Amino acid sequence: MSEGTVLDIRNLKSHFFTARGEVPAVDGVSIQVPAGKIIGIVGESGCGKSMTAMSVMGLLRYPGRVVDGTITLEGRDITHLKPRELAKIRGNEISMIFQEPMTSLNPVYQVGRQVQEAILKHQKVGREEAKARVIEMFRAVGIPEPEKRYHSYPHQLSGGLRQRVMIAMAMVCKPKVMIADEPTTALDVTIEAQILRLMKKLCKEQGTSIILITHNMGVVAEICDYVYVMYAGKVMERAETFALFEKTEHPYTKGLLRSIPRLDEKADRLYTIEGVVPNLLHLPKGCSFCTRCSQATERCRQERPALYETEPGHGVRCFQYEGEVKLDGE
Repeated sequence: MSEGTVLDIRNLKSHFFTARGEVPAVDGVSIQVPAGKIIGIVGESGCGKSMTAMSVMGLLRYPGRVVDGTITLEGRDITHLKPRELAKIRGNEISMIFQEPMTSLNPVYQVGRQVQEAILKHQKVGREEAKARVIEMFRAVGIPEPEKRYHSYPHQLSGGLRQRVMIAMAMVCKPKVMIADEPTTALDVTIEAQILRLMKKLCKEQGTSIILITHNMGVVAEICDYVYVMYAGKVMERAETFALFEKTEHPYTKGLLRSIPRLDEKADRLYTIEGVVPNLLHLPKGCSFCTRCSQATERCRQERPALYETEPGHGVRCFQYEGEVKLDGE
């Protein structure tokens, strides 16, 4: 693990064993998360972004399991920890915000008490001190009248406030890493901007590293330091955010960027990448993107490309860059 890396994911493979066959939901993913930085994982639905996060959190359930690779948190291998050991880490050293807060919050408990439980579970403090810390965190995430909101139930809060409660719950124990799985999907653009600014602010103030899972390249450009583009369970391109947008290499990444509507262009139809993400039970023999790629050759259809380093820190999984340095284990 390189110096300054808090979370190191190496060659992670998470498969689902079904009656129809083995599904490689995460297929050899490697991600390094530096301290105090925001990592974006981007791609279409069904590309393995959320499954990667669930694997890191130890939340995969039967028939899914991690079959290979390592997940290292500050030098400690947490890949196959027992449930009791993992429970000590989850919420304390590594936390997660899910897509829809209404399904993550218990509807019959006050939101303040739910956040308070995270403190009581992981830290040796009294209930009054825990309550004070919850109210302080509510204030930090921009919840108005935090003393009053402490006693509110989830249905009494707006979507934006519920998401702020989830961020407060994830951050209250000051974890080393926070995973945010499309935290702004159900919110309007104004609230989305507020939530993103809040996450960036907390990252800077508390030094927490954030993994942001999204399908929105605009969000990635706004707050992420590094980007990993995933497709069919694999990382297709990875780079620093500025480098990725300045010099996009992979055909899939180029397609994602072309799909973003632009105000300075007039077009009768918006651009879309032809086709759909392949069925993971029936992946192409070669590159998983070959059936949708306009630049695909016969070799692309027969062989799987490795990840090649085109520039320091910029990796691309495409035969166009075969002459470059091959990244080991990826």
